[in-house]
Amino acid sequence: MKPTVAPFPATRLRRMRQSPALRAMMRENTVTPDDLIWPVFVMAGEDDETPVASMPGVVRRTVDRIAQAAVEAQSLGIPAICIFPYTGMEARTEDCAEAWNPDNLTNRAIRAIKDVAPDIAVMTDIALDPYNINGHDGFVEDGEIVNDRTVEALVKMGLAQAEAGADILGPSDMMDGRIGALRTALESEGHQNVTILSYTAKYASAFYGPFRDAVGASAALKGDKNTYQMNPGNSDEALRLVERDLMEGADMVMVKPGMPYLDICRRVKDSFGVPTFAYQVSGEYAMIQAAAQNGWLDHDKVMMESLMSFKRAGCDGVLTYFAPAAARLMQG
Repeated sequence: MKPTVAPFPATRLRRMRQSPALRAMMRENTVTPDDLIWPVFVMAGEDDETPVASMPGVVRRTVDRIAQAAVEAQSLGIPAICIFPYTGMEARTEDCAEAWNPDNLTNRAIRAIKDVAPDIAVMTDIALDPYNINGHDGFVEDGEIVNDRTVEALVKMGLAQAEAGADILGPSDMMDGRIGALRTALESEGHQNVTILSYTAKYASAFYGPFRDAVGASAALKGDKNTYQMNPGNSDEALRLVERDLMEGADMVMVKPGMPYLDICRRVKDSFGVPTFAYQVSGEYAMIQAAAQNGWLDHDKVMMESLMSFKRAGCDGVLTYFAPAAARLMQG
């Protein structure tokens, strides 16, 4: 039902903008640290970190430094941290076996975080690209990224992460059937309480470039990911994917990238009413950081405005590299 608004001057919409108190009362959406998931990059070594040149302010950390970051996140009220491994070319193979090694970087980082910050939720990434000599999210056979064999490997990867103590598994591979296979395996192996945040609508986007630098995938990638990631021109397809993943056992769904796809976020939330997240990806972050460093934008204001856009679009939360800076700002 369309609301009725009295004609001017009985209605003066500016009345409710006259003071901070009135503007606060009228605010329809808010952002708090509870809305944030902090993506972090783990690398080999000890007590060290390396800046990611294309993502100003972001670093790769060794496992011990990742644990320290989790303690910081917990102190800032950030409820979850998401781990992405930087894997050197020497550890990348055709069979991607390092992906389900119980002692790989991700699984060691999970255990290290749980030792020092047990109350923070640990999220992981499930895809083969950090371990694949070809840089793809799935196995490559005769130039084709094959689906079913990849799903079998992803299940092994997810079970290893669950055994290490992960709270949230994030399948980002976009293979068909992987949510159902993963949920079935978790149930049969006694991990009924491990949640799945599915990268349900993940687009074949040009905004991922800095991330691929951060995980060492840029040089490894052969070809593109158009046969498994979504066409940026499609919207209805996203709803079909969400419905499928929910029916297969996903607890939460994600749209990726974020700001260029806010219309998808809104359609997903309105259509399904399920926990809906977006990933403010590396390219979005890098653009804001670069503009702020050049003095073209106010960093803090644009950061918070960008995060508010996700809440206004219906998101329950957002994965963002801004998480610690935004949480500090919100805490004053």
